Amino acid sequence: MSRSHSYELTVDWTGAGDTGTINYRAYGREHEVSAPGLPAIPGTADPAFRGDPTRWNPEQLLVASLSQCHLLSYLSLCARSGVVVTAYVDSPIGTMTETGDGGGSFTEVVLRPKVTVASVDQVEKATALHEAAHEICFIANSVSFPVRNEPVILVAGDESTR
Repeated sequence: MSRSHSYELTVDWTGAGDTGTINYRAYGREHEVSAPGLPAIPGTADPAFRGDPTRWNPEQLLVASLSQCHLLSYLSLCARSGVVVTAYVDSPIGTMTETGDGGGSFTEVVLRPKVTVASVDQVEKATALHEAAHEICFIANSVSFPVRNEPVILVAGDESTR
């Protein structure tokens, strides 16, 4: 049985200043992303498009969403499969290419999780579960560009794998 989930939030543009969009350089790209009961996320455009580099931009948030979804799918599969993960850190990178008409699109996101497992006998299964996690990730299944995984599996306490 399929279930449907809905995600509502508010995106409030705070960069109007005194003149609004009187011209391209006149307005701020600042905005707040919020939802009831959650802290607001300070947003902006990519600095390449006159955004504030101290705020999150949509491109970063898309890459973060893919990384978070993979993390959560992966941890769930590991827990169900007897793989004990003791640490996980990802350093993903997304590539977006602009088009001549002012648009653009992502061409790829590469997830680079570094995962530490409890014992050496879990390394093979821990590696294989990345592909399974990718297959069930809601966000990866929702984008039209490749999302690749380049995992590194370490063993807790084994200094030779660092």
